[in-house]
Amino acid sequence: MENKEKFFTDFNNGLHRLGRVTLVAMVIILGTIPFVMSVYFNTPIDGAGFWAGFAKVIVVYFPVSVVEFLVYAPMLGVGGSYLSFITGNVTNMKIPVAMNAKDIAGTEVGTPEHEIISTISVATSAIVTTLVIVAGVILLVPLQPVLQNEALLPAFNNVVPALFGALGLKYFAKSPKIAVIPLLLISVLCIAVPSMISQTSILIIPSGGLALLIGFLLFKKGKI
Repeated sequence: MENKEKFFTDFNNGLHRLGRVTLVAMVIILGTIPFVMSVYFNTPIDGAGFWAGFAKVIVVYFPVSVVEFLVYAPMLGVGGSYLSFITGNVTNMKIPVAMNAKDIAGTEVGTPEHEIISTISVATSAIVTTLVIVAGVILLVPLQPVLQNEALLPAFNNVVPALFGALGLKYFAKSPKIAVIPLLLISVLCIAVPSMISQTSILIIPSGGLALLIGFLLFKKGKI
């Protein structure tokens, strides 16, 4: 058992080293691309416009990134987290893939088995996504009439809600006493203020906190 735990600890430490290096490399690459293009095309960057746009974006995405890390990292594990945050599509692809793989394999979050399953599932998702994007780029022109079909556009716009609706229903059904109040309150809020629909990551904080509070109170009363 000690050898197993030591191997798992060493394995995770190796993932952390590799993940940190690749994350820093990606930040540098993505951050320098606009400046490289500016020099290449001899188009100076408007400093005032850059910082004004940067400030507007950072106000929204900085807290979102912190919330997503705190919420998603335990679900994805070490390897799955680094792969997800580097390759993107965390909410609409990596989380559903990791959770579905967890349910199929019957693993528990925080265990070595879950770490392995999550890493494999997220890596597979990243590879498949890349292949689909390559195929999409090649077939973009031939499929353009289909993709722009007015009858299909509503379906494309609701892929992510449908995906999370199907995924979330399973967890809501497991704990309806905990899920019903946060679900109703957030639904009413999104109906009353439609702009909140696009703020899913921010809504996780109050809805998750409320669910934890309800679960704690029900536990104290012996009802769960």
